[in-house]
Amino acid sequence: MAAARAAGSGLVLARPVTFVTGNAKKLEEVRAILGDSIPFRSIKLDLPELQGEPEDISKEKARLAAKRVNGPVLVEDTCLCFNALKGLPGPYIKWFLEKIGHEGLNNLLMAYEDKSAYALCVFSLALGPEIEPITFMGKLQGR
Repeated sequence: MAAARAAGSGLVLARPVTFVTGNAKKLEEVRAILGDSIPFRSIKLDLPELQGEPEDISKEKARLAAKRVNGPVLVEDTCLCFNALKGLPGPYIKWFLEKIGHEGLNNLLMAYEDKSAYALCVFSLALGPEIEPITFMGKLQGR
């Protein structure tokens, strides 16, 4: 198997990084950001829905995915966090939207003066099944 070198990083990988997603838009965004800097492919894996803090969830998903593909993986979780609700629904936003929709989310904040929130994207990169994942986070404030 030929080794792949991540452009400009000095990192040599035995095979491409597997981006774990079934979402074509996320794949498009990652390709736009990374370009050819890291060779990768994507697959959809059915990973357990974990509970906890966003960084911990992302790291554990990376560990599980790295074991499943027996190689390097990148996972991503998107959270919507309301400040009045101390960060909830956070990583559970998908389930909140399915159950109560946008109107229900707005109604959750009606009792609070603080309508601020932030979107949080958490990426974890595991270079293999026995290697501790590295986590990257991006946060955008809003209302």
